[in-house]
Amino acid sequence: MRILDGEGIAYQAVEHELKDAFISGSDQARMFGQDPDRVFKTLVVYQKKDEYYVCVIPVDATLDLKKAENVFGVKRLKMLPMKELLGVTGYVHGGCSPVGMKKKFPTAIDETAQLFDTIFVSGGKVGLQIELNPEELSRAVQADYADLTQE
Repeated sequence: MRILDGEGIAYQAVEHELKDAFISGSDQARMFGQDPDRVFKTLVVYQKKDEYYVCVIPVDATLDLKKAENVFGVKRLKMLPMKELLGVTGYVHGGCSPVGMKKKFPTAIDETAQLFDTIFVSGGKVGLQIELNPEELSRAVQADYADLTQE
């Protein structure tokens, strides 16, 4: 949130008590009364060590690795193992935000984000969501929009 404040980006922090980081994203969205289509999860993929990429997609969607490969211009992307997430991003599973990772990684936001005035992404810890304009998020993380999900 300090990064968003520093960039002058308006946002709303929404906290909810969540005891289980492994609850589905759509269940989390419903817990705070939101449409799951407006709630986005942050996934980290890699080609090889030290080549990481970030994909921000709707919580009910599944990342299409082939589409992500095309977006980033690489081959053979794999999901980052959960046990490596903290070391690479500084965030834990269930609290990974596209904003404020240890390093800036190439980032893409699913094109469906553009359908909404605001979307929700993780605020950097389990149970904290940030509501903000997708264009502002794109600017903050220097992301492009792309079709990233399976049909």
